[in-house]
Amino acid sequence: MSARSRLGVGVVGFGWMGQAHSRSMRRIPTLFAERCFDPELVVCCDTVVARADDAVTSFAFHESTGDWRRVVEHPDVDAVVVTAPNFLHLAIVEAATAAGKHVLCEKPVGGTPEQTVRAELAARSAGVVSGVGYNYRWVPLVLEARRLIEEGVLGTITNYRGRFFSMYGADPLGTLSWRYLVDKGGFGASSDILSHAVDVAMFLLGPISRVVGTGETFIKQRPVPVHGGDSHYERGRPDDPMGAVTNEDYASMLCVFESGVRGTFEASRSMVGPESQMAFDVYGTDGALSWNFERMNELQLYLRSDGRHAGYRTVYSGDRFPYHGNFVPGNANGIGFEDLIVIEDYEFCRSVVEGRQHHPGFEDAVAYVSVQAALLRSWESGRWEPVVSLREPACAR
Repeated sequence: MSARSRLGVGVVGFGWMGQAHSRSMRRIPTLFAERCFDPELVVCCDTVVARADDAVTSFAFHESTGDWRRVVEHPDVDAVVVTAPNFLHLAIVEAATAAGKHVLCEKPVGGTPEQTVRAELAARSAGVVSGVGYNYRWVPLVLEARRLIEEGVLGTITNYRGRFFSMYGADPLGTLSWRYLVDKGGFGASSDILSHAVDVAMFLLGPISRVVGTGETFIKQRPVPVHGGDSHYERGRPDDPMGAVTNEDYASMLCVFESGVRGTFEASRSMVGPESQMAFDVYGTDGALSWNFERMNELQLYLRSDGRHAGYRTVYSGDRFPYHGNFVPGNANGIGFEDLIVIEDYEFCRSVVEGRQHHPGFEDAVAYVSVQAALLRSWESGRWEPVVSLREPACAR
């Protein structure tokens, strides 16, 4: 066996996602025997002292800090995982890339398209590997959907429907955290969950050329967080002081892909009913398929060639599909969300060690925000708007 490279990892932000990535880094050696690296958890940053301490005592980081600059400047850190609030992403990315660190950033890389463009340019100019947390690309059955499309099993694709409906913002008494403020979190549903839906669509079908759409804020005021927290999971009281929500709860669009496929998208953080419905439907001349994260280990497949058994059939995930067998053998033995984070982290680290650009990386994030920017223009104009790449030439820096 060839020697494995050591890869020092620093994590900024130790909430749920920071902990998920840290667990994933620790799980990689137990799941990927063929790996070419061993991740080492070097330093973790969180401003909540108890969480920073837990990073050392429970997750075996060598050290912790309350200052994210110590992470990006640490000599033993090769790659920085950014899971801090949105409004800190750009500053951390720019500092980390300037220090020569590779960066995996949770989405959105920037709360606004302009911030994402700056982050991508910083990483590209520094020559470091970048990654973005579009983790739904790594679902084994999403990869199978891509194979079916690329191999022509569905015929010529004509229509696509993508959506991400979540209830995290459905409670009107959910407090006014940074997520609901455009000057801190950036845009709302369009920066957050719509980015997943559109990224997967472009992963499956390629670029989008023009869009028209709308957005709306249904819960226009929320309780100001005065009870000791700043989390969108904190609940206020009806008599608490209220503040204005300044970004959108809902975003939708019609689009045309460069291939000519017609698409529709919706994303909502305040819709009651769907808990985590990141889903898509693909329609072709010879078949169709549907996938929904709420049932992530099932793919619905329809093939016209099987006229005797017309209708959708359920395809269960299993070890015959990529990555699934690293976690559990056989068929219909499901994997879960954090397993996707392990796959994501494994592939990002592998890209770093092999010295190649990672996908999805910041370039893919700019591809999405170029669509988002066209959508935002459409909200103002009420018209179809072309998608123009926002990616800047490296000499612009």
